[in-house]
Amino acid sequence: MNIVFLSIGGLNDLSENTVYTDLLRRFRDEGHSVHVVCQREKRLGLDTEINIEHGINVLRVKTGNITKTNLFEKGISTILIGWQFKNAINKYFGDIKFELVLYSTPPITIANTVSFIKKRDNATSYLMLKDIFPQNAIDIGILNNTGWKSLIYKYFRKKEKQLYLMSDYIGCMSEANIEFVLKHNPYIDKDNVEICPNTINPLVKKHVDKNLTRARFNLPKDKIIFVYGGNFGKPQNVDYIIEVLKANELNNLIHFVMVGSGTDFYKIKEYKKQTSDDYITVLNSLNKVEYDDLLDACDVGLIFLDYRFTIPNFPSRLLDYMNHEIPVLAATDTNTDVGEVITGGKFGWWCESKGTKIYKEISEMIIREKDSLKKIGMNGKQYLEQNYRTEKAYNTILSHFNKEEKR
Repeated sequence: MNIVFLSIGGLNDLSENTVYTDLLRRFRDEGHSVHVVCQREKRLGLDTEINIEHGINVLRVKTGNITKTNLFEKGISTILIGWQFKNAINKYFGDIKFELVLYSTPPITIANTVSFIKKRDNATSYLMLKDIFPQNAIDIGILNNTGWKSLIYKYFRKKEKQLYLMSDYIGCMSEANIEFVLKHNPYIDKDNVEICPNTINPLVKKHVDKNLTRARFNLPKDKIIFVYGGNFGKPQNVDYIIEVLKANELNNLIHFVMVGSGTDFYKIKEYKKQTSDDYITVLNSLNKVEYDDLLDACDVGLIFLDYRFTIPNFPSRLLDYMNHEIPVLAATDTNTDVGEVITGGKFGWWCESKGTKIYKEISEMIIREKDSLKKIGMNGKQYLEQNYRTEKAYNTILSHFNKEEKR
């Protein structure tokens, strides 16, 4: 069947081992005709373009900048992207009848695009809910539900409701996600909401010389290395990450690697310049191959989420840590159930991202029990293979389409 996937992610390399690329290739390998519509931010200076990449039709639509920009430009670009996607689909995919439209949040402003495809092609729609916006922006103070900012909130909240209502099925990342969505959106038919977690293809274990890889990245050979890879923005509360770094400044048995990008990444770089002790390595975003190599050289993967969140986030970077068999230390709010999954699966530790006393105690415990890190990391890989393989998401989504076909 013809499938179209809508995403604001760049999806630069469809051969990469990531949540969406693995899923898209699974659909391709099962004989479906896969089409992707994704954004190409104007900062790249490239026009809208269509190509076949790894057997998948990819339409890259020139849009405004949504990432690495100010809130005003991000907001305007987010509002316009649905209209830009719709026009591009009309132009480049006008003669294709889609039977299944897949899309994820963010953004919620593609509601009109989804509605257009559904009406035009009588397509089944499936929302992979990864981000609960605008409530997440309320939680961390980017938006308010009072004052002039409430107008922005009300606009996006209206769009959010539209997206939910036009989604035949909504796949949530965890049980906590389902509970939150249904509690705050009682108009949704609960029978159409289910768990469809972040999934990935498990990596084949390979022999890695940690010392050689550490030397390549100028990392110490004799310390336990904690790594955080990903976005450094408001959701991660970078000020708290710096508190954690400060709290462990005198611990000469561990080393921190901070790698990624984001609106607040500059704070990490500034802190690195200010501190005299060489216990932190800061790296700009790496390509996927380099990042995978880095993870193989590290001992513990870090997750950070702002303690103020009322929405249950479930960061996808967790899967990379699990795939590389390294334990996970998560510091988050108390509403997400990611900590319960980590501790329940016995592949890491959790604490609230509020204060550093418990975080430091966990770090010291990790040092004392460093000989068990390999076993804990293997638990994570086993948990991934049992719960987060790509076929789980594929089978969940396709089962509903098959139901629609039988009606």
